[in-house]
Amino acid sequence: MTSPPALLHDTYYHIFSRGVNRENIFIEERNYEYFLRLYAKYIEPVTETFAYCLLRNHFHLLVKIKMEEEIQSLRVSKTLRDSEKRVYTPSQQFSNFLNAYAKAINKRHERTGSLFQHPFGRVMVTTNSHLLRAVTYIHQNPQRHGFVDDFRDWPYSSYHALTRPGKTRLQRVDVLDWFGGEAGLVSAHEIRVDEKFALEFAPDDD
Repeated sequence: MTSPPALLHDTYYHIFSRGVNRENIFIEERNYEYFLRLYAKYIEPVTETFAYCLLRNHFHLLVKIKMEEEIQSLRVSKTLRDSEKRVYTPSQQFSNFLNAYAKAINKRHERTGSLFQHPFGRVMVTTNSHLLRAVTYIHQNPQRHGFVDDFRDWPYSSYHALTRPGKTRLQRVDVLDWFGGEAGLVSAHEIRVDEKFALEFAPDDD
């Protein structure tokens, strides 16, 4: 299998992955919270996050990889001794993140082998219109897959964090600006993202 291209700095991406053989990657409710805790440890140092959705057997993220200079100034592996610390590439950080989560799930549920399909999916997002539809697509995903009748009822997405006041680790100001404000974001989500965009934005998300 040909390896996908490395993630580029200062670039927006849709990042996604699903469980092997479409198995669930979130087995207990606590798994969602643990996934986000690991995400903060491994991924937030190298990205800005704009939207996400965690489903039972897969996940979607909309991120922007930080500038190389900003990442190089970080010590990502804070648990290591100074002599062992090194800054990983964004692609490596995503791999480390998914591996750390998979190891925890395997240990907890006495399973072996890969949890996620390899390699993780990535689609570059290059236009403003795609950014808007990407946010909407990600949030509508639970309804698209029949997990809920209304995507707003799914608790494990960034939709409510973007539409309600309160502290968030998301780039909420930027996302609301893309839509012209909260009302624009809510209104845009009333329109179902077309399947043609879905196939381009999230190949194999069926």
